[in-house]
Amino acid sequence: MTTVGITTTVPIEVLMAAGYQTVDLNNVFIGSTERERLVNLAERAGFPQNCCTWIKGIYGVCMEYGIGPVLCVTSGDCSNTIMLMEVLKLKGLDVLPFAYPDQPDVDLMQRALETLAGRLGTTLTRADELRGELGRARRLALEVDELTWRDGVVSGLENHLSLVTASDFGGDYREYERRLEELLAQARTREPYPDDYLRLAYIGVPPVFPSDLYSYIERNSARVVFNEVQRQFAMPNPGSSLAEQYCNYTYPYSIFGRVDDIVAQLRQRRVDGVIHYVQAFCHRGIGDIIFRDSINLPVLTLEGNNDFMLNHHLRTRVEAFIDMLKRRAAATSGASSSGGLGVSPH
Repeated sequence: MTTVGITTTVPIEVLMAAGYQTVDLNNVFIGSTERERLVNLAERAGFPQNCCTWIKGIYGVCMEYGIGPVLCVTSGDCSNTIMLMEVLKLKGLDVLPFAYPDQPDVDLMQRALETLAGRLGTTLTRADELRGELGRARRLALEVDELTWRDGVVSGLENHLSLVTASDFGGDYREYERRLEELLAQARTREPYPDDYLRLAYIGVPPVFPSDLYSYIERNSARVVFNEVQRQFAMPNPGSSLAEQYCNYTYPYSIFGRVDDIVAQLRQRRVDGVIHYVQAFCHRGIGDIIFRDSINLPVLTLEGNNDFMLNHHLRTRVEAFIDMLKRRAAATSGASSSGGLGVSPH
């Protein structure tokens, strides 16, 4: 089976229908023990220092591990991917473009899927069959998510890893299912997190320092009960067709669709505060303006670049944010018990 690299979550069903084993290049990069060297490969090739670390990491993975062809998403993800695609062509790799429609329209998505299937020599009929096969894997991932926020027996990091892997199922969706089943069985035997742990949401693209971030949050008596974009990788709203499924996937479209999803989940999961992660030099960081205007909870914005760990400055900010939320919760509890008005939600 030929391996195809992807630069972000794509209609994987079409690739599988064409006989490809799909590998999310982001997951290969961030899971590598040689992340710095992969970034250095890109910078030595001419990628500027003020280019997104994820783009440089993807380039390094392609060059180092010989992954190709590569399906590059040219609309609905990162504008830098367009030039990355051109550089990969220059280096002799086979590349395929895929563009999400500029709005979540089923007819437009259907045409985009038909175009992709035609290029790959397969049919949407076969892709729809595979959608049914992948449904169980995605349902298991969403069950892990439920045990995170509803039952409190899955950690934020386990939630992140389970959901983020749904972009490519680790290259083998049956093995992915087996691992999730093991996690679910183990989690159901655990004692839940203490009730006094703060409940945080993580919104934005996956971080470059996941292990550090989630473990540090828990060391400060808080936990992440919502991973926004990672959850979307598991297609929580699959709809009735492949086209509808990828219209309901919020990430490629207007930020206001993401806001609607986020606000509903914050309410359902009883979130105390929000961490918005932005990648250095990424245009999506501007969306912080909209999130702060739309979310009626305290928001901490963290920026990551290429350090792959929480430095002292970031640790201090996370700790200070959690301390503020604890004081806020104590003040609200005190005001409620005394009949006061409480504190402002902002």
